[in-house]
Amino acid sequence: MEMFADPVVTCLSPAVHNIVCNLGFESDVSHDINSIVSGDCEICWKSITKHLHYAQSGEGQDVDYIASVRSLGPLCEAVHVHLLALTRKQFEEKYGQGFQWTNSTELFIETFDILKNLQAVAIALSLMKLTSCLERALGNVYLLVGKVCPFLLRDLLASLELATVFGQSVMDVLKVFLGSPRSLNLRNILWHGFSSPQEIPTKYCSMLLLLTAGLGQLLNTYLMEMNVILAHRPYVSFTNLKDLSVFPDITVDMLSVTEDLVEESSFVIKPMLPFWRASVTAFKECRYADCMILLLSQLETGLRLVFTRVNKCPGRLLTAESTAFYTTFDEVLAKHLNDEELNQLPLILGEPAMEFLWDFLSYQEGPRVRDHLSHGEINLNAFPKEIANQMLAFSIVLLNKFLGDEHTALKDNAIIAPLINCAGCYRSQFHPVARLGKQVLDCTSSINRWAHLPVPSLEQMQELAGSTGAVASSSSIPEALEVLSLLKHRMPPDYCFLEDMGHSLLTDMWLSLQTYLCTTPMDTLYCPRPILEAVTVLRKITVQCHLVSEQIIASAELRYLQWVDKALRSRQRHNYIRMLKSITFLSPMLRLLLMVVALDRISIYSICEKTTSEYQQYLKYLKSILQYTENLATYTSPEKNKWDETLDLSQRALIKIKVYNEKRETC
Repeated sequence: MEMFADPVVTCLSPAVHNIVCNLGFESDVSHDINSIVSGDCEICWKSITKHLHYAQSGEGQDVDYIASVRSLGPLCEAVHVHLLALTRKQFEEKYGQGFQWTNSTELFIETFDILKNLQAVAIALSLMKLTSCLERALGNVYLLVGKVCPFLLRDLLASLELATVFGQSVMDVLKVFLGSPRSLNLRNILWHGFSSPQEIPTKYCSMLLLLTAGLGQLLNTYLMEMNVILAHRPYVSFTNLKDLSVFPDITVDMLSVTEDLVEESSFVIKPMLPFWRASVTAFKECRYADCMILLLSQLETGLRLVFTRVNKCPGRLLTAESTAFYTTFDEVLAKHLNDEELNQLPLILGEPAMEFLWDFLSYQEGPRVRDHLSHGEINLNAFPKEIANQMLAFSIVLLNKFLGDEHTALKDNAIIAPLINCAGCYRSQFHPVARLGKQVLDCTSSINRWAHLPVPSLEQMQELAGSTGAVASSSSIPEALEVLSLLKHRMPPDYCFLEDMGHSLLTDMWLSLQTYLCTTPMDTLYCPRPILEAVTVLRKITVQCHLVSEQIIASAELRYLQWVDKALRSRQRHNYIRMLKSITFLSPMLRLLLMVVALDRISIYSICEKTTSEYQQYLKYLKSILQYTENLATYTSPEKNKWDETLDLSQRALIKIKVYNEKRETC
């Protein structure tokens, strides 16, 4: 697919381009570095803050970013020349201690080394890493005073808490470089893929290095005065990497094809080519965090390019003028445009691709790779190859998709065919509906363990005569069979022939049915709110069922060991007996309940056909079942051990399930 358009020269709007590329160079005033850095390497903040300019606004005094950038430009140049004149050893001796508060001293030392090389891509990459690390460190400082750290850097820099530690004028200096769309806004224009490597003046990277060291000096003074210690929040780690593996491993041959795709695909804006090349190189060199930082910004740029073309809004390719609104992933992936017209991008990319993007970038339970990286929440030295592989593989698919017809041989290259095939079959793993299915299966596996719990023999425990501790028939709760008969017509065709549904609850047939129900693919993109609301309750029910199961397993195993060791008192022995007998009806009860949840999952879109009244009744019914599972979790907890009460609870819950499903039958 080709996108015909005039070549893009820059993604910076004229005003932003002027601020970033020109404004700081207008004045040729020179500054003596000794007025900025004292002989003992202390940063003279007054010499910096005096270059701030302010203007009156409706809310009082605000930073005049235009005048401030113009005035600070020569100061940045003096700092840049100063740093270039230092050796690595000198830099470490003068400023190394000032970086310790960031918990990433080595990153800042490496940034100094990169300044010496004057390679535009490497400097831009270092700025991205530096700003994310600085944001994380500032958040740690915020928590010395405040309780909940703001998610956005803009809000963090504007906080009273940081002004309390560093001073308002110091925070205003940071705002000029990082904190407003009306300023240089270096973090955002790089992380959101608006700036090409050549558009970022190197002297601003040098200035941010010095400012970070200066912040460290101010912070050390504050910590000593207040007699407090700065705590570093732990990094976010990606879990269940196996669940994130969609594409096969990228081979050397695939990377070779990728290099050709980068050069020819219309998904790539030509000024951004160096970023793409560097990303592929970083993957080859096993620098997976670097690969991802570069790739994610360019993935956003490419998608924004497609978004503006298919929605016929070319102006949104550029940075916004004097507002906080940029067209970023949030807008690109949304269902509607600002004017409520349908976003055409999903139609172009297809639902599998959109599901992948939402999974890896947006859903709260997904890896949210870009968010975690850009906010400094990831240990860059331990970024997993698995995630880099997935994101690069998906990007290869997009590069291929937007090749022109003249590149047929490259487009049909068999080497990358496995990636394209995988992309076309993708189903969401992290949408709430998908997570519900996984939760039910996890709970199912837990309950299956009950059949293998150790129990005393009949010879050891005569009072258990007639029971082996194994799961009893669901006929011990007659209402369960009635509910099963009501559910029969909702079963998949391959399972509706079952004559003894009650017996199936106690066999592997139940596990097979649950697996089928919970892995059935479902459309999840842009789920209506009522569906999400209902799924939230269903998930809470499943969580409580899982809790009940794990509590019973833990209690049964502990009590058995105590029984064998003859460590149970009389009352505990009787309680143990009641628990074992409870398993005979709780097992089929929970199995039935999980089947109800699984069936509701695959028919969840029928909610859209309900009237408001019917929907509210359904929600009320679900919440009553949730209440049952919460009470059950309480009664089966080690602290309560109220096993007799669980039977009464379960019978009343069964009646509710039966009554509701009978009404559903008649509607």
